[in-house]
Amino acid sequence: MMQLSWVKIRQTISLLLLLLSAILNSPRVSFGQVSEVKGVSSNQTEETKPGETEPAKVDPNAARKEAEEKKAREAARKKGDLTFDDLKFDIEKDAKFENAMLTNDVKSLDKRSISLRGYILPTSVFQQKGIKQFVLVRDNQECCFGPGALIYDCVIVEMEDHKTIDFTTRPVKVKGKFEIDTESYKYPDGKNFAIFKLKATEAK
Repeated sequence: MMQLSWVKIRQTISLLLLLLSAILNSPRVSFGQVSEVKGVSSNQTEETKPGETEPAKVDPNAARKEAEEKKAREAARKKGDLTFDDLKFDIEKDAKFENAMLTNDVKSLDKRSISLRGYILPTSVFQQKGIKQFVLVRDNQECCFGPGALIYDCVIVEMEDHKTIDFTTRPVKVKGKFEIDTESYKYPDGKNFAIFKLKATEAK
C-alpha cells in the first residue's frame, strides 16, 4: 500500500514537471505584440481607415515665411509702396464696372501718394522719347489693357511739372498721387477701359 502511494506521488510530480516545462518553453508574446494583435502597434498613434488619406504635413518653415511676407507687404502698403495686387477687386474680364465692386482697401488709396512698378504702354506707338502720358500695365507678356483685359491691371499715368519719360521694355517705378476716376476713361458704349490714374512726379 505504501509502495503504491509513492508510485502515485512520483507520477504526479512527473506530470507537474512536464507541465511546468511546457509552460516555460512555450513562445511568449510581448506587450508590443499584444497591441499589434489588437490592431494598433505600440508606436502607432492613429489608424488610417480604408479609403482615407493621411493628413498633409504642415511645413512650419513655409507657414512662417508666408506670414513674414504678408507682414512685409502690409508694412510696404502702409508706406504707399504698392503692387498691382493691391489694386485687385472682384470683376470679370469685359464686365461692366460698378462702384460697389471696389473694396474698402482699394477705396482707401484714393488721393494718396504712392509708388507702383509696371511696364510702359505708350499712348502712341510712334513716340519713344519725351512721353508725357502712358498706360502703366502689370505685365508686358499678356494683354493688360483694353478689351479682354482686367480693368485693375492698368493705370493711366500723366506726368506733372513738364516731366517726361522715355520708352523702355524694362519695368519702371512711378511715384505720384493715385486717383480713382470712374468717369473719364470709357468706351462709346459706356463701359470703362480704366478707372485708375496717377499724376506722376517721378518715373524711372
